[in-house]
Amino acid sequence: MDSTISMSLFIVVIVAAIVVITSGVKIVQPYEQAIYMRLGKFVRVLDQGLNIVCPLINQVVKLDLRTEVLDVPKQEVITKDNSPVEVDAVIYIKVTDPKNAFFEVTNYRWATVNLAQTTLRSIIGEMELDQILSSRERINVSLRDILDENTDKWGVKIEAVEIREVDPARKVKDSMEEQTSAERKRRAAILEADGQKRAAILEAEGKKKSMILEAEGKRQSMILEAEGERIATILQGQGEAQKLRIMSVGAASMDSKAMSVLSMQTLQEVGKGESSKFFFPMELTKLVEGVSEYIGSANNVPDREVSDTDSIRKAVGDPDDILGPIPSAEEIRRETESVKDLKKEIDEVDEIVSEKPKA
Repeated sequence: MDSTISMSLFIVVIVAAIVVITSGVKIVQPYEQAIYMRLGKFVRVLDQGLNIVCPLINQVVKLDLRTEVLDVPKQEVITKDNSPVEVDAVIYIKVTDPKNAFFEVTNYRWATVNLAQTTLRSIIGEMELDQILSSRERINVSLRDILDENTDKWGVKIEAVEIREVDPARKVKDSMEEQTSAERKRRAAILEADGQKRAAILEAEGKKKSMILEAEGKRQSMILEAEGERIATILQGQGEAQKLRIMSVGAASMDSKAMSVLSMQTLQEVGKGESSKFFFPMELTKLVEGVSEYIGSANNVPDREVSDTDSIRKAVGDPDDILGPIPSAEEIRRETESVKDLKKEIDEVDEIVSEKPKA
């Protein structure tokens, strides 16, 4: 019996000793710090790792030093231009001073969220709806600075604030949609008018360039055509002059009888034609008189001596100077090719003028 009681007491003592030792050992995680109080009095801040404190009469409160994300509930706010909107946000906070976070405020999380709600309502109320929708970054910065200044005494740092949603009332949304639609229609009308203006300008410029090109083409065509006519006239005149020179030199060596024979042959050729009218380049009486003199029926039959080369030179000059240079086959071929090239240039100009350039 006594041994049983002694064993029970021993076990109780062992358990009590374990409890006492355990209450005096505190383990703090790497991301934490702990507030150590003894008999209601602050002693010190416990760092990470193993800490030995006074057993049974201690109180240790651990605080997380990692960044926390707090949700600011959605709330309705009236803007400066009397537009009701619902706004919510998220806050990123971090405990920098565990002692102040524990002793200066009852619950720093709840206090920070409520302070963010009131501050957000104050900032939104001083802005118009269009500014709120287009200046979220400025609102975030202002809200963060105000919250950080007020929570600094709590040992809490505001790392960032982000406006998550700005939701105008239904009627305000409808008005905004109508305004946006009207703005888009206005821009579309401006763009259409600008496009028509540009199209008209480009069309006018195209017509102007087309008329200029057409006029230039006509001018070049007329120049080339005139040049071709000039060359053709010169060549034709030269040919006629050459023909007359040759005939004059050839006729100079012929006597009157030979001229009469040629005249008779000419009459014979004319008589072969089907025409009932004949035109002679000389007086008919002179021709008949020459023929009669040739056949001996005239009263006087004068004879004409055949001109020799010296007499021809004395009468009309040097035959080579009169006849001029006789072109060779190669010179005639080159002249023909130049005429063909000129005709080709005229055809190309006509094609350019006939084509209408694109505007």
